[in-house]
Amino acid sequence: MSDRGKREPLDSHPDEPHQGGGLSTRLNWLRAGVLGANDGIVSVAAIVVGAAGATHVVGPILTAGVAALMGGAVSMALGEYVSVSSQRDSEQALIATEKRELAETPEQELEELAGMHQARGLSPETARQVAGELTEHDALAAHLAIELNIDENDVASPWNAALASAVAFICGGIIPLAAILLPPDAWRVPVTFLAVLLVLAISGALAGHLGGSSRGRATFRMVLGGALALLSTFAIGLLLGSSGTT
Repeated sequence: MSDRGKREPLDSHPDEPHQGGGLSTRLNWLRAGVLGANDGIVSVAAIVVGAAGATHVVGPILTAGVAALMGGAVSMALGEYVSVSSQRDSEQALIATEKRELAETPEQELEELAGMHQARGLSPETARQVAGELTEHDALAAHLAIELNIDENDVASPWNAALASAVAFICGGIIPLAAILLPPDAWRVPVTFLAVLLVLAISGALAGHLGGSSRGRATFRMVLGGALALLSTFAIGLLLGSSGTT
């Protein structure tokens, strides 16, 4: 294949088998869901706690919380849609290029496929045989898998990604919104702090598990970041409330 022979696979681990819509893809979606929920928890919690620091009236707190919940969900959905759309466009362009090259230079593509299998440790004869059999079965799928780690039938949908991101944000944001509104006035902020930090600890441990890192460190970072966000916005709310600017 001409000058495209130097192109590196999109996957950073080319020796790993192509997983397409398998476990790796599902874990990526789950990880994105956890992160989206965390954004909802921290964002909404910071705003409602700040509002509660400035006023004890339920109306402004509810208004601020609902606005944060809906605004954040829309923002997350738009960001995810743009990001996944860009990825999808790039993958579809690569697929179109591969289709064209397979149609125009099939022998050269066959030699390239054999060469990549040989680079993975197969003998020249075996590599050639494997490449030939894969080409007969599905030449495009074989090239996409070994070169680019792409499954033509598993290109992400930007609409699905946007919806999933928005739903995850809302599910996370409902927790602090409920925690600030349901308890009596004197318990609103303490209950919200406790609920948010507890949920962040659980999601931090889950994120660490999914990422293969230390659960303790991931939990500590998540809880520390959430606590700092809540303390800072609550302090700002208190200052604004006591100064009479609200």
